[in-house]
Amino acid sequence: MKESNPSLIRPSDKSFFPYIFTALFVLAFVDSWRRADIDPVVFFEKKGQEALWKFLTGMFPPDVSWNFISLMLRPALETIQISLWGTLIAVAIGFPLGLLGTHTLAVRGILNDAELQGAPVRRGMRYGLYFLARGLLSLFRSIPEFVWAFMFVRAVGLGPFPGVLAIGVAYGGMLGKVYSEIFEAVNYRPLEALQSVGANKLQIFFYGWFPQALPNFVSYTLYRWECAVRASAILGLVGAGGLGQQIEISMRMFNFNEVLTILIILFMMVAAVDYISAKTRAML
Repeated sequence: MKESNPSLIRPSDKSFFPYIFTALFVLAFVDSWRRADIDPVVFFEKKGQEALWKFLTGMFPPDVSWNFISLMLRPALETIQISLWGTLIAVAIGFPLGLLGTHTLAVRGILNDAELQGAPVRRGMRYGLYFLARGLLSLFRSIPEFVWAFMFVRAVGLGPFPGVLAIGVAYGGMLGKVYSEIFEAVNYRPLEALQSVGANKLQIFFYGWFPQALPNFVSYTLYRWECAVRASAILGLVGAGGLGQQIEISMRMFNFNEVLTILIILFMMVAAVDYISAKTRAML
């Protein structure tokens, strides 16, 4: 009996997937609209328009007095410092866990096949470290930095330090996940060439693997630093210092013109960080 070719059957089996996916997406979209109580009509109701108009008119003109601007210099600097140290801690967490969580570095690929062949115990230990690293990365990034800040405020008290720890742990999980994907995507031909001339594992990594990953590594790290500047401002709302704490104070006092001034300062800070990041990426 002539056997059917699997390659001819597979496309027909998958032909219904786009329709099923589209139907499930539309269902989820409609259900989410209902459960999230989305009601754009609120903006056109009289009560909503009055509240929005009161907020917007209260923001202008922004408070640009020297007394207020001088008070914002220290929180602005604190925000940059929180984001910088938080990103450094995130790299310190994410880089080693990203290496251990890279399948082709930890358990497979040219760096491991020859070494682990015929060594089931060692391979099992490597898999244990691999799954442990992936699990920690998933745990760190699954909890928002806002929640981490709540916990660290309870642990170490108010101030910028819990903000640094919150960004470091949450962004460490994000960076480690992306680092592992960057390492997975490198071109393996240069690595095989290095191995063929007798290079050891460290030489293959530092001369073949890491140089390929470095541009994307730096680019994503700088992008996360930009995100950390914004996040550090938000974390101030839970007592983690920075501009967020000043935003909360001004909002509670209904000084919306001060809020606008702080938002302008935050915008200028993010724009400056974005400019520095772009210049750094251009040099790579």
